[in-house]
Amino acid sequence: MNCFLVGGAVRDKLLDRKVSDRDWVVVGETVDSMLAAGYEQVGSDFPVFLHPKTKEEYALARTERKSGKGYTGFEVNSESSVTLEEDLKRRDLTINAMALDKNQQLIDPFNGQNDLHNRLLRHVSPAFVEDPLRVLRVARFAARYHQYGFEIAPETASLMKQMVDQGELDHLVPERVWKETSRALLEKDPDIFFEVLRACGALKVWFPELDVLWGIPNPVQWHPEVDTGIHTMMVIQQAAKLSDNLAIRYAALVHDLGKGLTDPAQWPSHREHEELGVAPIRALSERLKVPNECKELAIMTSEYHTHIHRALELRPATILKVLNHCDAWRKPERFNNLLTTCIADAKGRTGLENRDYPQAEFIWNAYQAAMKVEVKSIIEAGATGKNIKLRLDEKRINAIREFKQAYQPD
Repeated sequence: MNCFLVGGAVRDKLLDRKVSDRDWVVVGETVDSMLAAGYEQVGSDFPVFLHPKTKEEYALARTERKSGKGYTGFEVNSESSVTLEEDLKRRDLTINAMALDKNQQLIDPFNGQNDLHNRLLRHVSPAFVEDPLRVLRVARFAARYHQYGFEIAPETASLMKQMVDQGELDHLVPERVWKETSRALLEKDPDIFFEVLRACGALKVWFPELDVLWGIPNPVQWHPEVDTGIHTMMVIQQAAKLSDNLAIRYAALVHDLGKGLTDPAQWPSHREHEELGVAPIRALSERLKVPNECKELAIMTSEYHTHIHRALELRPATILKVLNHCDAWRKPERFNNLLTTCIADAKGRTGLENRDYPQAEFIWNAYQAAMKVEVKSIIEAGATGKNIKLRLDEKRINAIREFKQAYQPD
């Protein structure tokens, strides 16, 4: 069987990156011959098979011809006459259009190795424009390989903008947009994904609530970087350093969407942007079909990040209200994720990236002090009905007050 290792495995092998998944292309075979050899067919769009022992994916070499709108409008030809070069030509980027034969000889008809050396993300052929999902994929690759110095080739960036201008991205489905976005959020430099989308106009199409933040000023005494869009990218950078939790990174991305709704007459002030942010976060999350875990943390972050920033100044009763509203008692992990997102927000400002943020530790320890109050003792003391909750709140406020009085920051 004439098999070739292709795509990301070849690219990452040449970059000395860890290869996690290996994909193979088979030339000169048919569905029947693959089944006869013991391979298990999976997928309905085109012939893909699982190796009988390794379970790695083997796909018949194929070509694609545009026949409709969006990323699904293709006619696929996987006849045994399709060559390896024809299969590689349908791929998105030259660095993804290389193959290795069984003797580890590189097959590189589109100079992918040269672009790899020059750190360029370049499209393989004019057929790039036929699949609008490639705009998001290139943006995600830009985020992943930014650490190696990769940039998008000017001619590819131009094609991406052309695709956006022609409305091709309107034909994408939310699930695919979110899949690319969620993968990009988990890259080392997720901010690059959104910067690339903004540069080609795609951010305005699928993330309009985020796109409007550039050009909106913040008070310079709190935000030396001033621009809200720049601040948002700095916050997502900090979140990426702090955690690989998708919900935290998404919450960091959208925490200030409320500032996009502030009356320009109030600029650079943004009163009540915390509550204003809930509606655009819901709109964006519903458009992209964002998982509830991400959406809930994002809304909570918008509503309460200012409270957390002012934690050292809050009265014990106010701290309890925050803990109650955040349901910290039943969902302590989510509350801890809120604090991590607030750390990213505080550090996502020019010149303040390494500043201490004692507020997170303070309010977590205040929460721990309140947690020590036992409901059982309140019931045993004779409280019933609504009085149980009243007595519980009183005792928790006292516990927070005692902690606060004894608190000594490091």
